[in-house]
Amino acid sequence: MSRVEINRRSLLAAGGSVLATGVLASGVSGLLVPARAAGLAPTETMSGGANNYRKGAAVVERIGKGGFWMSGTVRRAGDGAPLAGQRIQIWAHTVEGQEHEPQSHGATLTDKEGKFRLEMPQIIPIFGQPHGHLAYDSGEFKTVFLRPVMRSAKETSLEAHFVLQPA
Repeated sequence: MSRVEINRRSLLAAGGSVLATGVLASGVSGLLVPARAAGLAPTETMSGGANNYRKGAAVVERIGKGGFWMSGTVRRAGDGAPLAGQRIQIWAHTVEGQEHEPQSHGATLTDKEGKFRLEMPQIIPIFGQPHGHLAYDSGEFKTVFLRPVMRSAKETSLEAHFVLQPA
């Protein structure tokens, strides 16, 4: 009778053989079966995102004197297709005004690739956190409010991404 020596090298070789033959991939353990995409999940509204929201803020070229960039994307839930012409409202507490003031609000539209970008004054901390507010509120899809927080008040841009589901 032959003796089987178990050491790290033999364990690694045996494990490689199992992977190469597809035993695990065939469903025995399910560990290597690729995940099946059920589609892109919709973005959920963030807590505090709707604070100081102003329905119908005007589409603008820039909010205030600028210097800070808010950008992101808008895609459709499920297939992830980019959504052109979608209205995104943006507001924040900035060096030029507080987030409840009308001059701190503005909206922009997504381009053909579902991207948006709007220049605004530098965001500054309120309640200890530098953050922005964004809303999709056009009606074709469910309304979503986002409140992304910046890592540092020194940052000069902030991104937010929307995945929308039909209303």
